[in-house]
Amino acid sequence: MSNKVKLVEVGPRDGLQNEKSLVDTKVKFEFIKLLHEAGLDCIEVTSFVRPDKIPQMQDSADLYKMVADKLDLQKLRTPCLVPNLKGLEKAKGLGVKEIALFTATSNTFNLKNINASVDESFIRLEAVAKEALENDISIRGYLSTVFGCPYEGKIQTEQVLRTLEKLMKLGVYEVSLGDTIGVANPHQVVAIISEIKKNFDLSKMAMHFHDTEGMALANIYTSYEEGIRVFDSSAAGLGGCPYAKGATGNVATDDVVNLFEKLNVETGVDMSKLHEASRFILEHLKKDSVSKFYNAYRGRHSKA
Repeated sequence: MSNKVKLVEVGPRDGLQNEKSLVDTKVKFEFIKLLHEAGLDCIEVTSFVRPDKIPQMQDSADLYKMVADKLDLQKLRTPCLVPNLKGLEKAKGLGVKEIALFTATSNTFNLKNINASVDESFIRLEAVAKEALENDISIRGYLSTVFGCPYEGKIQTEQVLRTLEKLMKLGVYEVSLGDTIGVANPHQVVAIISEIKKNFDLSKMAMHFHDTEGMALANIYTSYEEGIRVFDSSAAGLGGCPYAKGATGNVATDDVVNLFEKLNVETGVDMSKLHEASRFILEHLKKDSVSKFYNAYRGRHSKA
């Protein structure tokens, strides 16, 4: 297997979407620019959702235009989350070439998140996927609550495989398997990936861990050992899930890069430039980082 991993940076969308104070569009763009300069070449930049539902994403059109105008999209992939055909129409109008679709393994979670059961969500997704593929738009899939649901508890592996198969049939090139509430452990990760290997091409799978219980890096290392080579992460550990109580944050890109550097696994990311991107957005948010490596790196490189 390749001694290289791909990181999908979700900070500008997943990391910022729940911030209560609106982040200026120019600040979001600069954050994206700094992340790209650090070597991240797949950045989830925004989502085309209802502004009344997620106000932080109300500038999605303006932000995407800025990214498309000022950055080289031949060298940067910019997947954008779309929930329905209306969102897809907005994305198409801006020339978006890659979208992300999402559902969950849990009916209760899906109902609270998008007001649709799992089966009902696929009726929407099928229409969006068909339209996207007809317009040469690539599709990434997100599958939430793979390792546990805040409402239904443990999810049966059979349900994970069944929902994953339906996502793959939509024509997605990759599925990000989400530990939405951060309850996964390495034994569970091995068990689920082992079953996925029997039924699907592992090169089309990615992992999206939350660090709620401090287990994300252990789960990422385990996933890598099992053959996964794509991981979602968020600079400085920004973000979380608004529909999952206690799910306080995504795993920090800073910590993931540090892990793989220690393992001599190539990420293509410049740590000093990544630190600048994380520092930039944290200063604008007036927040401290939950990333242990970010804080350690900052301490080592701060001026006396």
